[in-house]
Amino acid sequence: MSEERYPDADMRRILRSVKTIALVGASANPARPSYIVLKYLISRGYTLLPINPGLAGKPLLGATAYATLAQAPGPIDMVEIFRASEYAGALVDEALRLDPLPRVIWMQLGVRDAAAAERARARGVEVVMNRCPKIEWGRLSGEIGWNGVNSRILSSRRTVAGKGFQRLDLGEPR
Repeated sequence: MSEERYPDADMRRILRSVKTIALVGASANPARPSYIVLKYLISRGYTLLPINPGLAGKPLLGATAYATLAQAPGPIDMVEIFRASEYAGALVDEALRLDPLPRVIWMQLGVRDAAAAERARARGVEVVMNRCPKIEWGRLSGEIGWNGVNSRILSSRRTVAGKGFQRLDLGEPR
């Protein structure tokens, strides 16, 4: 996968295969995008580990927050970086000190660090930059199309009414 173009099959494979996600830059403010993504991924069945030194030891959406990646219980399948690009390199290096290594490092929308990505890839860690797992899940599952957005995914699959709203999935169970 290149830095900016990721085939749908790779995005789908990543989202199906990871189970535990450490979200670096988690916020307790419901208006912040990191809170919204945290809540959304929890609702999709992932185990989320919020990482934020200011929230360490406190509950956040039913999960305990941790100050650093090293303090979070492992193994961690994916580290999602929800911090500015200038911090990404140090956070990737912190993730590369984990044992076992995460399988994926995912940098949120607008977050890029090509040098850090190469260091991770050299260690066998898959890297996604400038993407949002919430958006990718919604796009690939067809959910995002319900809001009038063209997801480029056509399906003859009939949606099934969920509790309060309709929700599709990525296909196969995780």
